[in-house]
Amino acid sequence: MKTTNPPRIPVYAGCDVIAGGKSEFAAALGRFNAQSVDECVLSNSETEFSPFRTTIAKPVSVSGIGTFRGSEKRTITFAPSQKPGWWIRRTDLPEQLDTEVSIANLWTSARNLVLRSGSPHNYLRMTEHIIALKAGLGLDDVVICTNSGDPPLFDESSQPLVKAVESAGIVEKKDSPAAWCTVEKPVAFAGSRGDFIMFLPAENGEKRLRADVAIDFNSVIGKQRVLFDVTPDVFRRASLARTNATHRQYLIAKTVGRLFADMRNLGYNKNNILIHGSRKYYGEPRFPSGNGKFLEPVWHRATLDFLAAVSLLAPARFAGTVVSFRGGHTQDCDLVRAIVRNNLLRPL
Repeated sequence: MKTTNPPRIPVYAGCDVIAGGKSEFAAALGRFNAQSVDECVLSNSETEFSPFRTTIAKPVSVSGIGTFRGSEKRTITFAPSQKPGWWIRRTDLPEQLDTEVSIANLWTSARNLVLRSGSPHNYLRMTEHIIALKAGLGLDDVVICTNSGDPPLFDESSQPLVKAVESAGIVEKKDSPAAWCTVEKPVAFAGSRGDFIMFLPAENGEKRLRADVAIDFNSVIGKQRVLFDVTPDVFRRASLARTNATHRQYLIAKTVGRLFADMRNLGYNKNNILIHGSRKYYGEPRFPSGNGKFLEPVWHRATLDFLAAVSLLAPARFAGTVVSFRGGHTQDCDLVRAIVRNNLLRPL
């Protein structure tokens, strides 16, 4: 079911602020509740995911230019896994153990999510656009094989990854029922710039993940908000949404940024990221809405960024409602880490 103007827009009340200030959270929550919903996509069913744990039927590889070394080709392979959860295998480091996709193995979230275990070299950067498939497709168990810590980059954002996984086939483990979890109580993280992240328990034990995500940019992007149930169809469509950068950031990266090792080889260009200025986009934005906005930034934030943090919670699928206002990687991961540290997850 899809509606542009839902008959009843959720209004959220206070909850247990387990990180950040309560007054900051209250102020940000008020701003969030006052922001209108630009697109609403809700499902008629409790869940559209398999009742069994899933993996893929056969290995499948995807290649593209390097995210951090655009002059080189990078490849990742999704492979079936018999053990629960997602795992990263560096094939060029055979002496290292696989890294579990978990908040426990998050190395940094400063610019992107970097997962690492064992040796400092046993890492994978920009994992959010890959591991978001776990929550988005209901894909429980998989091994990501790569011979580099640099993932491939695509003009179609993460849609080539979704197409590859679905072409290989998602199969059920008929002897293993899917595991679901939720939070024991409503919890939130309040940031210092008018932002917050909130996780709410599943209602009536329903095995459904609902997301309500809003952004507020001081640029042509402006205020955007989407409310949706996470389903394969919704995620498949949203996986086309690219990450964004300001025009100033892009110019710096392509000029004086070339003097710095961490910027000179970036694979970003005007096709694989959305560049925005104060009054216009540089390139063609995606996801036009009926109210004149292009919702590509909020769909990217809601799915390929926020769902990646949800995927770090546990091998189990998360059920409940997740809410984000002006959030980012660090805020997402701070709340996920606090939930795990305080043992606030319970099985459904």
